[in-house]
Amino acid sequence: MNKPSTVSEYLDQLPQDRRDAIETLRKTILKNIDKPFEEGIQYGMVGYYVPHSVFPQGYHCDPKQPLPFASIASQKNHIGLYLFCVYMDEDLQAWFVDAWKKTGKKLDMGKSCVRAKSLDDIPLDVIAALFKRVKAKAFIAKYQDTLGKTAKKKVAKKKTAAKKKAAKKTTSKKKAPKK
Repeated sequence: MNKPSTVSEYLDQLPQDRRDAIETLRKTILKNIDKPFEEGIQYGMVGYYVPHSVFPQGYHCDPKQPLPFASIASQKNHIGLYLFCVYMDEDLQAWFVDAWKKTGKKLDMGKSCVRAKSLDDIPLDVIAALFKRVKAKAFIAKYQDTLGKTAKKKVAKKKTAAKKKAAKKTTSKKKAPKK
């Protein structure tokens, strides 16, 4: 599969059954997603993201990339839904898992990746509700809050490590008196 640069190119490379599934997911997402989000190819998948025009800082891991929100992809053995929005928000994740399970459909999920064998395994009403539920402004605020907490944890870890190192040096300098 060639690296697509547009959603159309991505879809054109898929077998018909997967193309139909991804197009159905796209329609569900596009009908329900908050307007500031954009669709395009991100990380080789159909991605939904906060464009630089809305959030100029971009994604902290790669500021050249817009802030990812979610992606869908046809993988070798499954359809993947990559829900960065769910990964970042424990309350949203709890809601999502509960809503999915209430449908009676099997949920095969990692931290943010939902895997489904076919479109029939995906409750489209839950996907619609998820995308309708999360507004771009709130998503950006949650992202920034999460980054701030992560930065504070890193600083605290560094301080703790520095204190331990200093304590270790102090104890190693104290030697038993010679007789």
